Amino acid sequence: MRKQNNMIELMAPAGSWEALQAAIDNGADSIYFGVEQLNMRAMSSINFTLEDLPQVVERCEASGVRSYLTLNTIVYDHDLLMAKKLIKAAKDAGISAVIVADQAVMFMAREAGLEVHISTQINITNVETLKFYSTFADTMVLSRELSLRQVKHITQEIEKQQIKGPSGRLVEVEIFGHGALCMAVSGMCHMSLHTYNSSANRGACKQNCRKPYIVIDKESGTELEIDNEYIMSPKDLMVLDFLDQVKDAGVKVLKLEGRGRAPEYVATTVKVYREAIDALQDQSFTPERIEIWVEQLARVYNRGFWSGYYLGKKLGEWTTPGSHATQKKIYLGKAWHYYPKIQVAAFKMEAFDLKQGDKILVTGPTTGVVEKTIDQIYVDGIPVAEAKKGAIISIKMAQKIRPADKLYKLVPNEAIAKS
Repeated sequence: MRKQNNMIELMAPAGSWEALQAAIDNGADSIYFGVEQLNMRAMSSINFTLEDLPQVVERCEASGVRSYLTLNTIVYDHDLLMAKKLIKAAKDAGISAVIVADQAVMFMAREAGLEVHISTQINITNVETLKFYSTFADTMVLSRELSLRQVKHITQEIEKQQIKGPSGRLVEVEIFGHGALCMAVSGMCHMSLHTYNSSANRGACKQNCRKPYIVIDKESGTELEIDNEYIMSPKDLMVLDFLDQVKDAGVKVLKLEGRGRAPEYVATTVKVYREAIDALQDQSFTPERIEIWVEQLARVYNRGFWSGYYLGKKLGEWTTPGSHATQKKIYLGKAWHYYPKIQVAAFKMEAFDLKQGDKILVTGPTTGVVEKTIDQIYVDGIPVAEAKKGAIISIKMAQKIRPADKLYKLVPNEAIAKS
């Protein structure tokens, strides 16, 4: 299902079955994911297999969600057979589109009759380059380093010049809206390859730019330790507080980064941006709601937030290592059984304790992500104020829980709270 012309398509990451279901449940219009090789998260996310493709499509289509397969790495001659195999499998499974960066893969996808989206790895920075690739693609991710003023100029030229893709529709512009930013131009980096022989452009980045460094003056030998700011490690991108300007710039697809992050991250970011996009439509996008949304985004994994280059900044804002999330999860145990008639889930407590008033998180490949504040806990049918490790507990849960779903307790991140 495609969004209306005046709506922004919300595109969510799916690095696991749990994240896929979380994206669908929380209002994503489309999801993007990788299969085994030839995608930019080949090592940092679980990824899916060729055999998984039909089920991915089935889950998405059941909820009217589009599915995009990423095939956006550098492709060498020995990769071509694999690329053809992935393209054929995507076509056979009914994948909505493929996200590509290599011209050979573009040709393969076109020959197979698949919709093509151009990856940010191509680094499109002007309308003439976009016009060139419109022969192959209907949607294009622009360079991450463009300002919204530059983005708006390109979208206006698309309308003015009636630049259409193979489908006959006007080309749609996509931008990254939230999540990790790389120090390199549109993610094209050789640092990991140079230092670890592990290519970022082949989906195997070691993220060594995220580490602290000491700068040495080669003439005098003077050493300077870079303190507080990790000058190659930018904060996470967030456009939520100026989403109205993103829409005004003519952006049609907003992409959330995060295939390597946890399912609760996907659930929270999708939910927040879904509410914000809908608020633009019903004119309830207010500073008060923005403040609430930003606080919710801060609960899950992040490195701090900044606006990227969209508002005209020439230099990045740098972060420190680790998550700045205001909330963290503690593993408690696994689901034991679910009683649908009375909507009660039983869990085996394998670690720590749980008491009334605690906030829990349940994740599972089919369940997705469920958050709930505990009103009552039962052990052996008796209400208790607190349950200890080793107990089998029962909790009222309206959403179906499956055996082996994981149970966590959500607690404030004291290290962040004290900083």
